[in-house]
Amino acid sequence: MAAVTLKDVAERAGVSIKTVSNVVRDAPRVSASTRERVMKAVHELGYRPNPSARRLRTGHSGLIALAVPDLSTPYFAELAHHVRAEAAGLGLTVLIEETLGDATEELRLATGVGASLLDGVILSPLRVTPDELASVASAFPLVLLGERSYVSEEVVADHVRIDNVAAARDATAHLAALGRTRIAAVGVDQQASATSRQRLEGFQLALHEAGLTYDPRLAPTVKEFDRRNGLTAMRTLTALPPEARPDAVFCFSDLLAAGAQRALYEAGLSIPGDVAVAGIDGSEEALYSTPSLTSVVPDKATIASLAVKCLATRIRAEETLPYEVHTAPHWLDARESTDGERRRLFT
Repeated sequence: MAAVTLKDVAERAGVSIKTVSNVVRDAPRVSASTRERVMKAVHELGYRPNPSARRLRTGHSGLIALAVPDLSTPYFAELAHHVRAEAAGLGLTVLIEETLGDATEELRLATGVGASLLDGVILSPLRVTPDELASVASAFPLVLLGERSYVSEEVVADHVRIDNVAAARDATAHLAALGRTRIAAVGVDQQASATSRQRLEGFQLALHEAGLTYDPRLAPTVKEFDRRNGLTAMRTLTALPPEARPDAVFCFSDLLAAGAQRALYEAGLSIPGDVAVAGIDGSEEALYSTPSLTSVVPDKATIASLAVKCLATRIRAEETLPYEVHTAPHWLDARESTDGERRRLFT
């Protein structure tokens, strides 16, 4: 039985082949009624896109991958949503990969090994080193997210990030401006990741500017940026003698902050009366916590847009382009966990 073609779908739906192509690629500027009619024809005829044929015709499959450490993390789930939407606007399809922070898997994806149909990869690495990436980045279209690739001055691939030092400084300065004098940091990574180092740097910088002293007892180490580690770290802090306990805490992720808030509840301490809490990620769940969590919000839509457009440019380039580092904006959203002002959501 002959394979169903775009022409077959176009004839069934009563539209042009170009319109069918736009619908299949989820491109914008197609009316809802036309999209519905085309998709009905697609399902009736059993049409399936053929990336191999597209690659033979254009040299590209239209498939890219987004590889992140953990899809259960709200930040990466929300980022994936923005990447998919941005890619669709450029006629690209996104495959989502979860690396679980495994260096071998990160390097495999960075080199395109075993992914012959992929045109390129957007990778958020945790374990693979800049030296490992330096020797392979030029061989396969690659855009890096986060800080791991920017530890040294050498830029080894296109890179999209936020200014983590400034973000942590903003959150800590906000806590200091509220009159808090014993500010803890939850997120000092035992593996000394670039994200943790930069956020600790911003934290210490803000303390210095506020005339406060950094106390290592108020910076318990964590293994991961998750709820359980936030809970454990905050329990360590609440177990300190009353005079040594923090009156504020900056958590290096919203998930750490969620765990910290739970530990404060268990200890019978009020937020923000006894301890003000701030995080970073701007996750959706931070809005719905009780109290709502003050958080530094990275512009995830801009991060996605920069990453996808950067990757598309490199895929289509006919000559080698210099690597670029893009810094997306961020802002501080002060909420109930620091100012104590009760709010209604979405009023």
